[in-house]
Amino acid sequence: MTPTPPATGPNPAPNAPPNYAMMGFLAATIAILGMTGVMATYVTPLPLERALAREVVLDQLLADNGANYAQLRPRLADSAEAVKPGPDLAARIAAERVAMRARLQAETDSTAGRLQLMLLVCSLGAMLFGAVGMGARRRRP
Repeated sequence: MTPTPPATGPNPAPNAPPNYAMMGFLAATIAILGMTGVMATYVTPLPLERALAREVVLDQLLADNGANYAQLRPRLADSAEAVKPGPDLAARIAAERVAMRARLQAETDSTAGRLQLMLLVCSLGAMLFGAVGMGARRRRP
């Protein structure tokens, strides 16, 4: 009878019981990526939420012709200087809306780029983590 060569590949011992520790390890690797994606869903809408809140404040300022500017100033943030009470308030508010939307688009693009990079890095890290774990499993006697 000829000796059989040692088994190689992802499952070196086909009749061996399943390795639950390795399954848990790989599940954790995949879960890391999933949690990163979930975190991204919380970050993504923030620029839009800020812009919508600013729209509401600009509407309030326009409705009372700047009378409550002092109260609304903290909520106006970087729009406060552009919409100080004075002549042509409606035109300045309209111009600030356009500028605010441009800032929203720039912030959205920046956030999307950072999130894509974060997901890429986490995906590569999770794959490397899993590959190292699987390689350690194969090296065991």
